[in-house]
Amino acid sequence: MTIYVNQETKEFHLCNNNVSYIFRVLEKSNQLEHLYYGKKLTHRDSFTHLIEREIRPSCNLFEHDHTSSLEHIKQEYPSFGTTDYRQPAHMITDKIGSTITNFQYKDYKLLKGKPVLDNLPAVYTEQAEEADTLEITLTDEVLRATLVLSYTIFCDRNVICRNARFINESDSAFFLDNAMSASVDLPDDQFEMIHLAGAWAREAHMEVQPLTKGIQSVYSSRGASSHAHNPFLALRRYNGTEHTGEVYGFSLVYSGNFLAQAEVDTYGVSRVMMGINPFQFSWKLKPGEVFQTPECIMVYTHEGLNGMSQTFHELYRERLARGYWRDRARPILINNWEATYFNFDEEKILSIAETAQNLGIELFVLDDGWFGNRNDDTSSLGDWFANEGKLPNGIKGLAEKINKIGMKFGLWFEPEMVCKDTALFKEHPDWIIATPNRMPSHGRNQFILDFSRKEVVEHIFQLMDNIIEDSNISYIKWDMNRYMTETYSSSLPIDQQGELSHRYILGVYSLYEKLLAKYPEMLFESCAGGGARFDPGMLYYAPQAWASDNTDAVERLKIQYGTSLVYPLSSIGSHVSTVPNHQVERITPMETRANVAYFGTFGYELDITKLTKEEQEKVMLQTAFMKEHRDFIQKGTFYRLLSPFDSNEVSWMVVARDKKKALVGYYKVLAKPNERYNRIKLTGLDPDKLYAIEGKDTKHYGDELMNIGILLSEDYTDRASEYWQRERAGDYSSRLFILTEA
Repeated sequence: MTIYVNQETKEFHLCNNNVSYIFRVLEKSNQLEHLYYGKKLTHRDSFTHLIEREIRPSCNLFEHDHTSSLEHIKQEYPSFGTTDYRQPAHMITDKIGSTITNFQYKDYKLLKGKPVLDNLPAVYTEQAEEADTLEITLTDEVLRATLVLSYTIFCDRNVICRNARFINESDSAFFLDNAMSASVDLPDDQFEMIHLAGAWAREAHMEVQPLTKGIQSVYSSRGASSHAHNPFLALRRYNGTEHTGEVYGFSLVYSGNFLAQAEVDTYGVSRVMMGINPFQFSWKLKPGEVFQTPECIMVYTHEGLNGMSQTFHELYRERLARGYWRDRARPILINNWEATYFNFDEEKILSIAETAQNLGIELFVLDDGWFGNRNDDTSSLGDWFANEGKLPNGIKGLAEKINKIGMKFGLWFEPEMVCKDTALFKEHPDWIIATPNRMPSHGRNQFILDFSRKEVVEHIFQLMDNIIEDSNISYIKWDMNRYMTETYSSSLPIDQQGELSHRYILGVYSLYEKLLAKYPEMLFESCAGGGARFDPGMLYYAPQAWASDNTDAVERLKIQYGTSLVYPLSSIGSHVSTVPNHQVERITPMETRANVAYFGTFGYELDITKLTKEEQEKVMLQTAFMKEHRDFIQKGTFYRLLSPFDSNEVSWMVVARDKKKALVGYYKVLAKPNERYNRIKLTGLDPDKLYAIEGKDTKHYGDELMNIGILLSEDYTDRASEYWQRERAGDYSSRLFILTEA
């Protein structure tokens, strides 16, 4: 059993072998009080001993009861204005303009498994026995509205999933101005807040800051989850590390505007909330209608950041990604973008594909520039038909030739965008997101189609389907290269303009669903100028995402390290590119570029025909290596060992589930002179197993490798030689260690 209900005290205890989450119904107000979230507790008939009350200076709900202030009671889904002055989890404006609500407990329901969310991505169960769900129903009699709070706890994962559902049961509309997916009041503030921040070409940089009094938050109001912040935050105890200490992780399964926030009050209580960003959000809920929030995934562990990440990785890899490609090894691909940009023709594409196939690459992806009159980024988005000047045989003819070579064929689309020179724009100028009488801003010379409109989504589906149905396409790279501005829809009434951003992302999800329904074996990779929409919502439709347009191996250490806080290696698009690198002009060894890219989906982003014979031989070895190891890299347990945000050295590793195999990556950014003896301490191995390290004669027990480590300086062939006589790796060096059970 994972959910206990103490009927007499109206207490609810969600628990498994590792975690407990406890709340109750308040006696007088019938609201919900949070009691505990953390390491597993033994269930008991009553948890009333956990209730905290004392008289404090405050406003109180009930006369003669000076301990009924909601400001000093930890809550499950708080409102504002009835004695609680902290940020609320929801806010509703009713027909008289009031924002006061009073949702009171009505009843509960227990469900086996996990219900699906209408029109929204969410994690799922394959067997009902995997999880249990508790639904708490609350009602506001004045508003005549119902609020359903949903809690799902997995039996064998340290995961609790939360969402909220609002139902208007009155005869008049009201406005939902704030609807968080989850809110948790933790009893103290002794945490560091960890989140992922950045910008284009430097996404997912790990930020760490102590919690302080007041509000600290990350958010997006750009129409996408954004390069700037990821819909994730974690609270880690001050003494915590990658491998030890309490961590609470929060991740939102959503791809639009979000808010992730921690508020510390004057008594040190930390309120964590996550959901749709209430800024410029307002949803008119008409009589009989339902509003469903996205899902918040909460992870608790006492095994440090790695423990949190591994829980997210397994959940998102096995119960968020879905369909044909979820468990299959991803093909090694080559993308022509950095090889040719817009300057290509069929002959050039085929020469790259033929060379790539000879070197073991399995999938060719034709990127931007294949359609309309697209020769730069100023035109043609929306003209989804082949540029016959470049491709005289069209996409169908090119795909046939690529297939004949022995490769799968993939194609780039940016379906959410339009340029002014296209037939689509000329026929439907009102289909873009733009405010009347205001000049619309452009981004990359393009404008955003109003995906809140079903007819727009259907039209784009037909354009894409015309190409896909006519050609043998195995993979689609779905790009999105600009944020929303002048956010207004010509199809929405004045009092519903605050719904546009959410309706838009629902439209994006619906287009994915339509395409997957017709082409269930299509592999989608999401992209948004790199990582601007690398979020759990996208992984429900596209099991991998392009982590960043920055392909430099050194920069990718930070990007991929940060991304791995939440997302599994199977989701991280990572490629070997040319040097000097196109983003930073850095020259790194080909071995290092591959050694970074192996810890992801793996592919190439260069003109492979221009490589030397020696470099092409290296590519052949790299593709053979990835084919041998990719299944275990994709499905193994990932550990971060040395952080690029803390030192000149970086290390991480993947361990097979049976612990018979491991792959360790070690990277040194800048070379150092006359260094001390240095070792990497591994983790996750079986202490009693004897491991052989490829290329070394000595075998080591797991406990030696974890407690002593691998000696990095022992590989000099002539240990007796003087320092200046040795061959040294230089800057941007890397090494892989392959461990197998001896």
